[in-house]
Amino acid sequence: MGMVMAVSFTRYGRLYYLDPGPHSPRVGDKVLVPTDAGPEVAECVWPPQWVSEDIAGLPVCAGPATEEHLARDEANRRRRAEGRSIAKRLIRRHGLPMKVIGVDFLDAENVFKIYFTAPHRVDFRALVRDLARNIKARVELRQVGPRDEARLQGGIGPCGRDLCCATFLKDFEPVSVRMAKEQDLPVNPLRIAGACGRLMCCLKYEHPLYVEFKEKAPRLGAVVDTPEGQGQVIGYNVPGDKVTVKVGSRRCSCPSASVCSPRRRHDAYYNGDGGESGDAEGHAGADE
Repeated sequence: MGMVMAVSFTRYGRLYYLDPGPHSPRVGDKVLVPTDAGPEVAECVWPPQWVSEDIAGLPVCAGPATEEHLARDEANRRRRAEGRSIAKRLIRRHGLPMKVIGVDFLDAENVFKIYFTAPHRVDFRALVRDLARNIKARVELRQVGPRDEARLQGGIGPCGRDLCCATFLKDFEPVSVRMAKEQDLPVNPLRIAGACGRLMCCLKYEHPLYVEFKEKAPRLGAVVDTPEGQGQVIGYNVPGDKVTVKVGSRRCSCPSASVCSPRRRHDAYYNGDGGESGDAEGHAGADE
């Protein structure tokens, strides 16, 4: 139990969570966020609120930003824009297949970090020397993949919401087509790909629920007993915890707990004793 607030370094950018400490900023206020390079200015997008989760270990808000901090932040913003413009111009001059995605500037060390994408590995040694002379700072170039490109640029996903990677998702986890198949989703790249062109990260969110459900549910095609009568399993409704059964010429959707599967499967899952097995045996005798 504790208080937590959320800030963003850019409008509609990724959210970062802080312990507000003794401060009570409002939405839109500029606050200081501790970073490895010193306190940086960010905008409060979620005022301090009590939450039930354990928030131990969150960075503590360093207080409201002063005019001095805001002036430094604006100067760094202009410096980043200048660095991006110079980098794009020199990349065209060198004829390299690079696309600038993001620019960071560490004013304390006078270092530019330029993030880019490219279809293959690029020899940018001559470009770095040219950039350092024109920007008058030390330059580091870092190539990123399509997922990091989406994270840095942001955007709207197929669901109509801001991209998970650009808001709250901290780490990318492996996602496979098998997860889509187990959730009965169409294995169509246009339907299960995100803005980055890779499989959507949200395929992993509900996957454990589908795995758990299918471990205990009767298999497709199995003959089972339901409150509507005996029928054959033809589908699942995992979010609703229901099994679709064909009873005669009609279909019914039954709660999974009310579907009696064959005795061996029932006993293996529920570890039933003799009395419970006897009830199942009466229904499942024809199945064995």
